[in-house]
This record gives sequence, C-alpha cells and structure tokens, in this order.
Amino acid sequence: MYKTFIRPLFFCFDPEKIHYFTFSLIRFFHKIGFGSIFRCIYKIENPKLERELFGLKFPNPVGLAAGFDKDAKLYKELSNLGFGFIEIGTVTPKPQPGNDKPRLFRLKEDSAIINRMGFNNGGVEEAVERLKANGKVVSAPLNDRVIIGGNIGKNKNTPNEEAVNDYIICFETLFDYVDYFVVNVSSPNTPNLRALQEKKPLTDLLQTLQDRNNSKEKRKPILLKIAPDLTDEQLLDIIEIVATTKIDGVIATNTTISREGISSEIKKEMGGLSGKPLNNRATEVIRFLSEKSNKAFPIIGVGGIHSAEDALEKLDAGASLVQLYTGFIYEGPSLIKQINKAILNRHRAV
Repeated sequence: MYKTFIRPLFFCFDPEKIHYFTFSLIRFFHKIGFGSIFRCIYKIENPKLERELFGLKFPNPVGLAAGFDKDAKLYKELSNLGFGFIEIGTVTPKPQPGNDKPRLFRLKEDSAIINRMGFNNGGVEEAVERLKANGKVVSAPLNDRVIIGGNIGKNKNTPNEEAVNDYIICFETLFDYVDYFVVNVSSPNTPNLRALQEKKPLTDLLQTLQDRNNSKEKRKPILLKIAPDLTDEQLLDIIEIVATTKIDGVIATNTTISREGISSEIKKEMGGLSGKPLNNRATEVIRFLSEKSNKAFPIIGVGGIHSAEDALEKLDAGASLVQLYTGFIYEGPSLIKQINKAILNRHRAV
C-alpha cells in the first residue's frame, strides 16, 4: 500500500515539508491508539534476531540511521515500526537552523536523495528533555526502553581548532540518556567538518572523548561514522585510529559527494547523496574495513539498503548491524520486516 498509494502522494510535495507532515501523521496515529497495530504489523520478535554488541543486546539488527529523527521527537513511535534501535541527531551543543532552503532533493530516477541540511537541530539540551521519557540508561530496564544512539557533531560557527569542545559538551550532556555514541565528522554539509577525518585531528578528538568515557563509572560505546569517499589509504588510517584510541566500532557510511552514475537532472545540487547509488560503495568500504582489520571491531552498515538482499550483502561483507534512511523513505516500513524475515529464513535454512 505504501509504494502504491502513500509514496506517490507524498512525492508530489516538497520533501522537507512532507517529512514534518509524516512526523505529525505518525504521532497522530499513535495518539489514537495505533501503536499496538503498527507493532503487530511490522515488529518481529525472535531470539534469533537478537544481537549482542558493545555490551548491548539489540532486539534485531535493523536500526534507523541518524538524520531522520534529529531531535529525538519520535523515537518511541518509530520503534513500533520494527526498528531494533534508533539513532538520533546529529545534535550540536547550541540550536542551529541549518542551511538555507531548499536543502533536500529527491532523485526519483535514481532512488536517491541529496541533502544539505547542515545539522539543523534544536540543540543537545532540547534532545535530552525528550529522551528523559525513555528513562536513564543506568536505571531503566531495557525492555521498557528503546535502544538509542546519540550522533554528535559541532556547531557550524565553531572553528575546527575548537571542535573538540563541542563534542565534549554533547557527550557529557547526552551521557545518561543514550546507549552508544556516534562521532560524526563525515557530513559534507558543515564547512570544513570533513577535515576532522584527517589522522591527527581525528585521533586527538576520539582520544579526548575516550579518556572522558573511561573515567566514568560505566563507559558507553563510542563509534565513528565515516564517509564513503575515503581512499584505501585513509581507510587504513581509520583502522589504525580505532586500534589506537580503542573506540568500539565504525559506522560505514555517511552520504557521498560523488555523483557517478547519477541520471537525475538535479544531480548538480550541492550536498550529500544517499540511496541506491551508494549501495555498492558502502558495501565495499565495509568489506575493506572488515578484511583489512581482520574483523577487529564491529561495523554498522548503512548506505543504499533498499531491499532485504542489500542488507544481507552488508552483513555478509562484515557488518554486525545495519541502518536505514533513504531506503525507509522509498520502500516504507515493510522493508524493516522484510530484512528481519530474510535473516530468520537464513537461520531456518541452516
């Protein structure tokens, strides 16, 4: 029904406006009691889907990538669509409006999206106020909570030399309310942010956060989200940095600045591209990291997953978990169920 009726209607309107309309729609249906219906339709509960990673038990390996629920406004409702975990953000210390509109574009011919949102969010304090409804990680039973990842970044006006302070603020403010952290230095939509992916500044940033993390009574997993546009040499640097700083894993990958193979007329719009065209490259990066590191750390695979087969390819390449964003928009919530069913079918075949 989604692809036949709902998506064609939604795609008639501005993508950013329809995003917020969809949020209102999902919230409305939950207020009138549809939450249990959504869970019945989309959620699969099976011990064979559970994954233990970073000391956390994920009910299933399919998560929602950062960028969809930036401000933690809808994480509980979205979990009812079958996601095993929700990643909020990217959040920054101070609220910021993001880049000028229009800043979100559909490339229908390519099943892709270009965005140059620019970390638009209400700030980390506002996100925490909403996350309080999920309970503190240290006290609330996991079966009463949604597993939450906190994707953190720097404000646009913060120079790179001071960026570490922004990440520290977000880390400390979110610490009691998220299950794991994601350090985002790979978005192409904040000026000079990707320069923080270079070996020295990235090592310094991650080590600073890790030192603070290790001083806590109970540390939290820290992951690094990387761009798909890194060279093999840079990916080898990432492997070395993970080993040096002893962070817990990598999310591969963020959006790409490449436009190779894109047919849409609006491909020249500035911003990061996501969706089907990213699928192969994201899988290549996952496989490279997994093989060259000898599976030394967990990888969350994201980028171009539009089918159960796409997800299985990433798991086969070395990913432990997967995340959806653009595929969720194009394929609808049934994609989550399809992936989980495909994973279960593999178990039965074995």
